[in-house]
Amino acid sequence: MDDAVVVGGRKRFGRAGFGGIALGALSGLVAGACALAAGELVAVFAGAASAPGVAVGEWAIDLAPTAVKEFAIREFGTHDKSALLTGVYVVLALICAAAGVLARRHLTAAGFIAAGFGVIGILAAATRPAANTGSLFPSLCAGAVAVWVLLWLTRLAAESAAEDAGPTERRRFLGALLGAAAGAAVGGFGAKSWIDSRYNAAPARAAVKIPVPARPLPPVTAATHPDVPGLGPFFTPNASFYRVDTALSVPQIDPSKWMLRIRGMVARPLELTFEQLLKLPLEEHDLTLTCVSNPVGGPYCGNARWIGTPLAPLLRQAGVRTGADQILATSSDGMTIGTPVNAVLDGREAMLAVAMNGQALPIEHGFPCRMLVPGLYGYVSATKWVVDLELTTFASSAGYWVARGWAQQAPVKTASRIDVPGDGASVSQGTVTLAGTAWATHRGVAAVEVRIDGQWREAALAASDTPDTWRQWSYKWENAPRGSHRVAVRATDGTGTVQTSAVRDVVPDGASGYHEITVNAV
Repeated sequence: MDDAVVVGGRKRFGRAGFGGIALGALSGLVAGACALAAGELVAVFAGAASAPGVAVGEWAIDLAPTAVKEFAIREFGTHDKSALLTGVYVVLALICAAAGVLARRHLTAAGFIAAGFGVIGILAAATRPAANTGSLFPSLCAGAVAVWVLLWLTRLAAESAAEDAGPTERRRFLGALLGAAAGAAVGGFGAKSWIDSRYNAAPARAAVKIPVPARPLPPVTAATHPDVPGLGPFFTPNASFYRVDTALSVPQIDPSKWMLRIRGMVARPLELTFEQLLKLPLEEHDLTLTCVSNPVGGPYCGNARWIGTPLAPLLRQAGVRTGADQILATSSDGMTIGTPVNAVLDGREAMLAVAMNGQALPIEHGFPCRMLVPGLYGYVSATKWVVDLELTTFASSAGYWVARGWAQQAPVKTASRIDVPGDGASVSQGTVTLAGTAWATHRGVAAVEVRIDGQWREAALAASDTPDTWRQWSYKWENAPRGSHRVAVRATDGTGTVQTSAVRDVVPDGASGYHEITVNAV
């Protein structure tokens, strides 16, 4: 078939070879960039989550198998979202480049591919739990722009590459290509900045004044933290606290517009504004959170002092009906998490938290309000940006992760890790200090042992804060001989149960096994 595009009733023959292919690919890439920029501009008014890249990325998260999600968390950690978006944009770039090359021979087919750019975005946006009609317009606009720019650049490229083309046609094409690319860059980055400015809860968060708790806690004593260089602090700084969720676009909620509903199998449904929430009796509670995706010895565990209102009195005020065994909590972005009702009403310090380590909740950690229930992994208890609590049953409703193969009931397993020294570290022979952290949330930690070259030895425990927080430990290894040594750790919880040695993956209810490292004494 001829390498040609019909322009003005005549065939304009493109130049064969790598140069023509490269120009076609560039045309496709620029068309895709213009489409993304147009989608971002419309998303300024439709909402940050409706931007085509974000909508497609979140759709990809939903469609990805559990194994793929766990691979992303394991390999990229808290950068998994950046990695996902990068992957989405790389795939889109490859498709756009291919469409640009195809357009040199099959302009109509390439146009359909460009239109598919918008169709995929529309389908993705429509699947979002918080979607509305306006959520579709960014991708609709992006698809239209992709088609128009691709056809425009392809025709200009054909004119510039025709046998009778002169410098004017070539300059016209190159000028259009560079101008469209510059416009896409300015429009895309400008729109992203506009979105970040328009949908930014930081000023509202800064204005929030957290009332003094009716039941404040005293400062923790220095005895809760062993004086070991390299061992992290007892309380995890907010900026260092792990974050594992599916929100590519972090919800930005104006607290003056926030409202929590308690409904479903209750006698008296409740609605609560943020102002009303702050007027309720507030309490402080120290609580360690851990993610079910945390591998043995992993970093997805953090300890903080939280301020919030107890959740149990609100449920009692609503009047939980007989048979309701699940609280299906929904965040503002549509994430659902199912929590056992009895885990809130059995006396533990379940709360609606509004502050973390003395500050209003960070936006990434749920501002203005999140749910916390001690003793359970976060995916069944720690709903961020919570806006709805539906009293229901496990038999009738499943939370987001449970529907994807994770366990319905997920108490935190007894776990421990070695933080100092690091795996593979070289230490001076003689006295070596080992240190780390252990947790068995809501049961407490009663003992920690380290195993050095097969022999178990009891470690020294730092002072306990509450059964709901981790406990740090240390061990002075005297007369460490030269050579390579294997070191492991295990904890015993407050019920007397010893941490299991059985090695299990994080799916479906959390990892287990001993954390082991190699230490080289020199």
